[in-house]
Amino acid sequence: MLEFNNWFFVLVANFLILFFVLKAIFFKPIANVLKERQTIINSALDDAKKMVVSKDEAVARMNAELLLAKNKAKKSFDSLKEEGAMKHKEILLGAEAEVTEMTEKARQELRAEVEKARAVLRADIEKFSEGIVNKLVKA
Repeated sequence: MLEFNNWFFVLVANFLILFFVLKAIFFKPIANVLKERQTIINSALDDAKKMVVSKDEAVARMNAELLLAKNKAKKSFDSLKEEGAMKHKEILLGAEAEVTEMTEKARQELRAEVEKARAVLRADIEKFSEGIVNKLVKA
């Protein structure tokens, strides 16, 4: 059976003294280190969450800017394309007008040449007919 003699009280006192000494020397500093470590881990996790949020915001901003730039480039491309088509039409119309003018001028020159050639041929025909009549009359 369990006896409670003097040594029992010495062991209990030894246990309590050792418990409080170890608590003061080891347990409190280790608990403080663990709390500090947990605080550092929590602040690092909070910083990581903030970084993720700022990254998401930056990506969203970048996507919005890219979309704006894409739309601006598309508008610029479309306006330049339309301007090019208008210039193309103007050039074609100018060329058609020039071709029409040149064709009409060439026709007028041909008519003038034809009339000149007819006048020359009429004069030649009259000379030939007079020559034929003269030869027939002489013969």
